[in-house]
Amino acid sequence: MRKLILLFIPFLLMSCGGNTYIYNVLDFGAKGDGTTDDAVAIQKAIDKCSQSGGGTVLLTGGRAYLSGPLEFKSNVDFHVDAGSILLANPDESIYHLSAFGTNEAEGMMWLYCKDIENLSITGRGTIDGNAVAFMGAELEDSYELKPIDKFDPRPHVMTLVGVKKLLIRDLKITGAAYWTIHLAGCEDAVITGINLLNPLKVRNCDGIDVDHSRNVRISDCHITSGDDCICLKNRREFSDYGPCKDIVVTNCTMTSRSCAIKIGSENVDSIANVLFNNCIITESNRGVGIQNRDEGTVTNVVFENMLIDCKLWSDVWWGKAEPIYVTAYPRKTADARDASWRFPPGATKGSCGEVSDIHFINIYARSENGCFVGGDVPGKVHDITFANVNLTLKSLGRYQNGVIDRRPCEGEEFIYGPLKGVYTENITAIDLSGVKTEIFD
Repeated sequence: MRKLILLFIPFLLMSCGGNTYIYNVLDFGAKGDGTTDDAVAIQKAIDKCSQSGGGTVLLTGGRAYLSGPLEFKSNVDFHVDAGSILLANPDESIYHLSAFGTNEAEGMMWLYCKDIENLSITGRGTIDGNAVAFMGAELEDSYELKPIDKFDPRPHVMTLVGVKKLLIRDLKITGAAYWTIHLAGCEDAVITGINLLNPLKVRNCDGIDVDHSRNVRISDCHITSGDDCICLKNRREFSDYGPCKDIVVTNCTMTSRSCAIKIGSENVDSIANVLFNNCIITESNRGVGIQNRDEGTVTNVVFENMLIDCKLWSDVWWGKAEPIYVTAYPRKTADARDASWRFPPGATKGSCGEVSDIHFINIYARSENGCFVGGDVPGKVHDITFANVNLTLKSLGRYQNGVIDRRPCEGEEFIYGPLKGVYTENITAIDLSGVKTEIFD
């Protein structure tokens, strides 16, 4: 009897909130040997945990759990213990669930869920998307993308759709072959204390994408990513979930080959009531960017108390080392494989909504290029404030500075001119009185 009691103890953890049941994936048949695909065993643990009313699904033992796609369920704490790794199976043929519904041109799902509640993904272990296994040849500034037709097998790390009450905490998340954490239509979400470390040469590996989501708090994270580190948007595929609003990001450090903090470019609804505070951006191709390219609007956004360090990288990445970038231009009528999703149903071209009430306060930036604030017509971008914005501009000599990057847009994509602190185009109601600029040859 004593032995039976001891065997039962790992499944029951006493806490101040009551009894929390532990579902160790090893007890459901997982091997954790780094070569066997443990997806079936891990999924059994997730399903049992949720069906039984909730608890913790545990990956432990300092093991490497290779896995194909997994579906999270309600009332589950998915916990990767210190020293343990959840590793994406590199077999492209097993990824067949699109991250964007019937749009199969932008990657598949690895860890995913839809319309659930009370989900947490925690632990001191590692979730690894195995990015390089899905890439082509390594280049100087990036990896080649493998040729595809309409189906892109690269897996997103987490596609979390319609989750109410979400927590992601403490983990190391790395190696995204496509987006890393995608919150679509989520409410009451917290992401805190994670190290999100993607290879800087992998394209499309966004860090955290907040899409049609509300009441989101991101704090105390360190993010490196070839693509955008934190991005707010409203994708057309998830338009039923409503606007993206009431977002706070604080105390984060970021490095990107694209734009460290971006709003857009996909935006078919409204993005409003957003605060970025106490963040540090280093060695990024662009610092802070609002890139409105669709019919949605962006309003009431504050960036304050930030250090920004930008440098010019190659044209593989959008951006020309602009520390601050606020733009509204209609999207380019592209021949991309997913072009039908870029414009409203039946349309062959789109329109672009307004950007207004954007405030930059206490910003200290060093870069090879200046800021750009522009729109396609006068008044499209308005009520922009720069208060105590200090810019130090100095070329490192590898690439041409004084170039403004409008991509993706109809018409001329680059503007060439002399290096200046802030370049504007078709702007009304902008206050630049708080800008101090030093330019060094």
